[in-house]
Amino acid sequence: MMEFKRNVRVIKALIEIRFQNLMMFRLGFFGPFFVDGSLFIIQLMVFQAIYSNVDRIGTWGRGEMIVFIGTFSMINAINMVVYFFGINGLPQKIKNGDLDLYLTKPGSPLVRMTFEKINPGSLPLVGMSVLIIAYGIHQLGKPISGGAIAGYLFWIILMTILFYEMEVIIRSICFFVLSNANVTRIEEIGLELCMKIPGIVFYGGYKLLFCCILPYGIMATIPVQSLIGELSVMGAVYGILLTIIFTIITKGVWKQGVRCYNSASS
Repeated sequence: MMEFKRNVRVIKALIEIRFQNLMMFRLGFFGPFFVDGSLFIIQLMVFQAIYSNVDRIGTWGRGEMIVFIGTFSMINAINMVVYFFGINGLPQKIKNGDLDLYLTKPGSPLVRMTFEKINPGSLPLVGMSVLIIAYGIHQLGKPISGGAIAGYLFWIILMTILFYEMEVIIRSICFFVLSNANVTRIEEIGLELCMKIPGIVFYGGYKLLFCCILPYGIMATIPVQSLIGELSVMGAVYGILLTIIFTIITKGVWKQGVRCYNSASS
């Protein structure tokens, strides 16, 4: 409990420092709002081109697909706002020895790295994702209960955690090898594919890869299934267990990586 309270205080301090630094350069604060918003519009136009002539993908109609697109966009937007820019710099910090500064400071170095570069410039992506999700729910043409929305929000949070864990694991590979460029490339390809195709269409080896080993295929699929009432008990248990398993793997990889880390001062 004491460690949790200390980490909360560290996170609060990091957010305050981050906003103070951003507001010193107003263009650096407000510029990303327009850049990320423009990129989101371009992305939406691409999705529109893909799905304009498609009535169904698997068992999902147009409404479900729109909610799916908005859901993946929401998870990615939260990622961009909260932890991406902090975690993405981990490989470089390992290579040049900057990780020393984190290991010698009080508190968890991973927590500090996660929240030190919060990016409010990506907040428009969150708002636009909400609009897409709302439009998709409207397109479903059926009432959505408050319980379904609560369950959907629960899965958004859980899948965002899973997304975070994947990012940490992939970037922690640099503790053990010279470069994780090839693995990062696989991550990019997997994300690009799974942002366009829901996990319900994966079978065989693709299902094993994208719903288990690199579980990007379930990150937006399970929340949508929960919202529309298609998520089975086994599916829910699987999603929760997989997140727990990856939490354990993330902690193990991080601890082992820190043990293997060759300090710049050594």
